[in-house]
Amino acid sequence: TCCIYLPDGRVGFIYKKPEIQTNDVFDAGGMRFEVVEPFKELKLSYKGKVCVLDKPKDMAEPKKAFTENPMVDTKVELTFNGISPMFGGRPVEKSTGKEPTQKMEESFSKAHYEQHVSGKGTIEVGDERFELSGLGLRDKSWGARYWQAIAWYRWLPMAFSDNFAMMISLISKDGITASSGGMVLHDDTYHLIRSVEIDSIWDDDWYQKSLIARISTDHRDYEIKGEVESLIPLRNQRTTPDGEQLLTRITEGLTLYECDGMTGWGMSEYLDQIVDGIPIGAV
Repeated sequence: TCCIYLPDGRVGFIYKKPEIQTNDVFDAGGMRFEVVEPFKELKLSYKGKVCVLDKPKDMAEPKKAFTENPMVDTKVELTFNGISPMFGGRPVEKSTGKEPTQKMEESFSKAHYEQHVSGKGTIEVGDERFELSGLGLRDKSWGARYWQAIAWYRWLPMAFSDNFAMMISLISKDGITASSGGMVLHDDTYHLIRSVEIDSIWDDDWYQKSLIARISTDHRDYEIKGEVESLIPLRNQRTTPDGEQLLTRITEGLTLYECDGMTGWGMSEYLDQIVDGIPIGAV
């Protein structure tokens, strides 16, 4: 997947499932990841096309969006450097030292890890060229992902400076209770988040417009305000053996955050199972 938020609100997007012949490299579909030094430096490149959407929400109907919007030659060359410790990783059982087994229908974000990064490089979309230098977060999960394994989640990565950044997570597997998680980067140390509350403002299509997150670590409380500047909705559909049609929606919002008098950029990624046209996490 390649998703590029352009300064004027347009979004360039493409998704492929390219076949690979080897697991020796991360190189497929025009996209390549090169690990220069583990956990320290990573290079990302992409050469191919993206679908440029004047109205990114059109991707709610992908077939129509790809038909009615132009495919544009795109080139990406970025270098990322870690500015934080690693967060997450592969879970193991204390008694055996082995990874716990998991049913396919329960599989989601296996061995997930994250790291705040700085990045610089260039992005070319058609005749437009952008020089980039900024902050962000990289994450990685392994193995198959069953998008219907959880009811909903909220994932809010953000960075205010190279010494102040966050990832806020709120996950509900059953649609009733939710687990808080994440971390706050300060003084080169990750402070784990113990509690999370997120209040969301929705538009008429049940996409997040803004939010207020209230979190607590062992050291202090924070209040973070977010305004979604651009948003693209993605979806996953599945038919059960009984013929039931399942719809999972993932909205990817480029979000401007404010906390402690500082502003920073990040994402607000909302995953929901859609029931009767409404995201289950909104109710």
